[in-house]
Amino acid sequence: MTTESPNSTTADARHGALRVLARKNVLAGLMFVAIAALGLYVSRNYPIGTALRMGTGYVPRLLCWILMGLGIAIAVQGLRDKDEPADPGAWKRLIPVAVVTLSLVAFALSIEQLGLVLAIVLLIGIGAIVAPSIKLWEAVAAAVGLIILSWLIFILGLALTIPVWPVW
Repeated sequence: MTTESPNSTTADARHGALRVLARKNVLAGLMFVAIAALGLYVSRNYPIGTALRMGTGYVPRLLCWILMGLGIAIAVQGLRDKDEPADPGAWKRLIPVAVVTLSLVAFALSIEQLGLVLAIVLLIGIGAIVAPSIKLWEAVAAAVGLIILSWLIFILGLALTIPVWPVW
């Protein structure tokens, strides 16, 4: 006589399905698909135009379709992978991703008030926090290089009206 209940096989199947969905590549692929779907939804009313006369929605929608294809490919690859043993310290590897994302958000929120130069210094400074191997001179060189390139491309080349210095 067995002590298994009839529901134990469905519980095991559900647990197995959750393990498959919890794989890194499956989650990354699903995240890419979700971001692409959101981008397609947001840009649904933008004029697309043609390849020769692109509208404002042409490139964003093209990039969203490419991202969706990439996400599907990564998710399928994750579904084909074998289960890996759980790593209890895996969450610590998310800290650099979170800090770099925070630096990008800080840049986006500060560029109008602080100007291009200080916003880039803030971006590089926050990003350098999670890179203990980076030296101060490397961070300064990256900031100076990014400031020069951004100024050349966006202000001189494209003539965008981005403030270079703070507006007090």
